[in-house]
Amino acid sequence: MNMQSSPQDTRIDFDTKAMQRHRKVRHFKDHFTRWYVAVGGLGVIAAILLIFLYLLSEVLPLFSGADLEERTRYQPAWAANSGAPLMLAMEEQAEVGVRLAESGQLAFFQTADGALISEQQLPIPDGAQITSFNVESPTSRQFVVGLSNGQVIIGRHDYRVTYPEDRRLITPSLVFPYGSEPLTLDEQGRALDSVTMRVNGDNMALIGSVGRNLVYTRISSRENLMTGEVSVDQQQIPLAPVSGDIQKVLVDPLLQWMYVFNGNQYVNVYALRQDGALLERYPVVEGADRKVTAANLLLGGISLIIGDNEGNLNQWFMVRGEGTSKLTLVRSFDAQKGTAITDIQGEERRKVFLAADEKGRLGFYNTTAHQNLMVESVDDRSVAAYSIGPRAADLLVEHTDGQISAWKVDNPHPEISWSALWGKVWYESYPEPDYVWQSSSGSTEFEPKLSLAPLTFGTLKAAFYAMILATPLAIAAAVYTAYFMAPAMRRKVKPIIELMEALPTVILGFLAGLWLAPLLETNLPGIVSLLILTPIAFIAFAFAWSKMPEKVRFVVPDGWEALLLVPVLLIIGWFSFEMSIYLEAWFFGGDMRMYLTHDLGIDFDQRNALVVGLAMGFAVIPTIYSIAEDAVFSVPRHLTQGSLALGATPWQTMSRVVILTASPGIFSAVMIGMGRAVGETMIVLMATGNTAIMDMNIFEGMRTLSANIAVEMPESEVGSTHYRVLFLAALVLLSFTFVMNTLAELIRQRLRKKYASL
Repeated sequence: MNMQSSPQDTRIDFDTKAMQRHRKVRHFKDHFTRWYVAVGGLGVIAAILLIFLYLLSEVLPLFSGADLEERTRYQPAWAANSGAPLMLAMEEQAEVGVRLAESGQLAFFQTADGALISEQQLPIPDGAQITSFNVESPTSRQFVVGLSNGQVIIGRHDYRVTYPEDRRLITPSLVFPYGSEPLTLDEQGRALDSVTMRVNGDNMALIGSVGRNLVYTRISSRENLMTGEVSVDQQQIPLAPVSGDIQKVLVDPLLQWMYVFNGNQYVNVYALRQDGALLERYPVVEGADRKVTAANLLLGGISLIIGDNEGNLNQWFMVRGEGTSKLTLVRSFDAQKGTAITDIQGEERRKVFLAADEKGRLGFYNTTAHQNLMVESVDDRSVAAYSIGPRAADLLVEHTDGQISAWKVDNPHPEISWSALWGKVWYESYPEPDYVWQSSSGSTEFEPKLSLAPLTFGTLKAAFYAMILATPLAIAAAVYTAYFMAPAMRRKVKPIIELMEALPTVILGFLAGLWLAPLLETNLPGIVSLLILTPIAFIAFAFAWSKMPEKVRFVVPDGWEALLLVPVLLIIGWFSFEMSIYLEAWFFGGDMRMYLTHDLGIDFDQRNALVVGLAMGFAVIPTIYSIAEDAVFSVPRHLTQGSLALGATPWQTMSRVVILTASPGIFSAVMIGMGRAVGETMIVLMATGNTAIMDMNIFEGMRTLSANIAVEMPESEVGSTHYRVLFLAALVLLSFTFVMNTLAELIRQRLRKKYASL
């Protein structure tokens, strides 16, 4: 007997224990996955934010400014009866100070409490007095004293550091490099109103003034290599007098220029290499009521800092023009405007100078950054003397009441300002303002040139030429592969192109620098011909193929026509390189590089932007191609089939339906490729000359932000200005990439919304 089961008997029970466990496991997996993805996304955002904050923490100290703080003040008894100070200085550690008084007493003392270490009297002849004084330069520690009898004494304060019982001991001493006997400068025995000296190798210029007359003695020493005997040649050189009594004389370290001031609006410039010829008389302040009250040479002796009785400070230096050099005003400072400048001193190792005025204020200025770092009051009236330590971290000030105060200076990054980083700067010995990156030099008198403008320009230049090559090729290849190519061929071509992305960029850079760059230089006409003939040949072949009889065209299966272009490309490449030597002989006189340089005025470097464009374009193509191809291939088939069914041709369907629908993905591919090009390091590092220049010439090199960081970061001192500017370059690169990606996402969303209705 057949029994028919009821519907209730065949019902599936979804509430069994097994199903309950399954639902719980699935519920747990769903929640876990959702939280895992959320935490991962937040982690990525947090990581980027932390990177940004870390870079910012390294960069912010660049713009922290300067500060001055008094540490101690004392009144040394040993200086009470020695007279007014002529010189105040410190040794390297700023633990020992030296003071030279107008009486000739030189005292070494502890800067912390003023305790006297030792003192010595200059060997001044009987009946003579000190009438003038000058310091050669802070770095040499040499000074010269002019006497009332026309003689001079040259001295130097030295310091010997020892470590008895593992404790540092600094022993100061006064030495006389040219002997303790005074040297005669003015043979008539007249009092020297001003005196200066400058040593350059074996030559020394010793110059003094008497009224409006100059006395110039050139001393040269030569050593006999056979006997070791040293001969000294002393020569008196007559100099043209100036109008008015001379107050100050300055000589540059190369013994090339001499600047003479007589308290009015002018400076007289003498060419010492032309036997002291008076070059010209320059007005350095404007207005009948304005006069020069202080002047000094900046570190290196190239720049002349001049202060006037109204508190204006100007930087001048000699600029070479058409066959001549001219004293040129470079920049001005007016932070102490309204009060006469009484003294100017430069730092020993940086392009920073200090200016004291009649109100007892000290102004700190940096010439490269063209900024006032700070103006602080250290006294109620004009200070008697002051000195900045060799490390620019300590300041000594002697007040008019005889007290000496020690100050702590916090001024770590004076070279940085917005104009120094991004604007044109008129650097010393340059004919005009320019964008320059040159972070180091073999000279301690070097002026750091830390402009990020040429590095940013080089980054955009490299990316621009790479994208010019990569973008059309990658997008065209993606569209053809996804829309026209046969599926079987697509399955072979796409993985091969994507595999190119796995090539290490250091290998591409190595090949570009050592193989591609010489190849381009040798076959430049062939390379240009190849770039021009390839698209022409492809279009011509495609047109000829379309005119072939159907029985010929149908031999090649639909979607496999691209294989026919391979032999065309090989033939065009062979033809271009074979014709290169003939083209060079016919049109460029046998040498295209020389033709570009001499006839067209186009500079040519072997490792240039063309090499970078080809190599980096090759590296970027797989990225753009892969994303764009996926975007085109993902266009729904019903859209293309509907377009074809309505009578549109495949080309019309591709250009008006497929491309528009896939445009958000294609745009994303281009922006991701551009991000890759902007951040690329090894290719531009190895395939360019790494010259930080601003020139769009495709045959010139460049230096990018990323390559500059890779080259210079290992050599930079941690915490230095150079070190932090490199972090600033990284922050600029990160910010640029972030802004570009944000704009790209906004544009992509608008494209997606606009073409979502297709």
